Amino acid sequence: MSGDHDIDLGSAGKRRTLWIVLWLNVAIAIGFFVVGYFADSNALLANGLDNSSDAIVYALSLLALARSRIWQRGAARFSGVMLLVFAAGVVADAVRRFVEGSEPGGFMMLAMAAVAAVVNLICLRMLQRTEDKDVSMRAATTFSFNDFIANGGIIIAGIVVMLTGANWPDLVVGVAVACIALYGGIQILRDAHMDIHDEEGSEHRKGDQFRT
Repeated sequence: MSGDHDIDLGSAGKRRTLWIVLWLNVAIAIGFFVVGYFADSNALLANGLDNSSDAIVYALSLLALARSRIWQRGAARFSGVMLLVFAAGVVADAVRRFVEGSEPGGFMMLAMAAVAAVVNLICLRMLQRTEDKDVSMRAATTFSFNDFIANGGIIIAGIVVMLTGANWPDLVVGVAVACIALYGGIQILRDAHMDIHDEEGSEHRKGDQFRT
């Protein structure tokens, strides 16, 4: 829009957007944990952890808006590492449920995922409309996109669980969410690294991502 170049989006539009998606993710994370516990669902608990990590990332992004690009890259890297750790935890829980057994509630999975999908879509659209996204805002957008895809997987798994009574669809989606988180974490870390080249006006060379 004309005239926007004179506006500090970091203290206005971006900050307001991040506050909204932060609290929406907190609410959804609580819902996932509560429903996931009663539904005995690895997929719901996985998404609860995912949305919790998202909320932390959004909080870091809010702090990063008023700070240097170095600080922003550090916040993005922390976000990426959190996703990798989260992915490992979800896979470990899925293995435990596979060995010990579980009885996920298909209808509860379906209902919770449908509500979360609507909320995540709202968050994603808000973040996509934000102009001049820095590395932390791009990380936030990646998280919301991952969440939206994961919700669709839970809906499918919930339907299959209702039809078959088996627990494997829940476990498969839980591991799939972990894989999405793994990919998202790698992308965020890569984006943070490439931001160094954008700032310096230099070209990326193979192997230099390992520099400090």
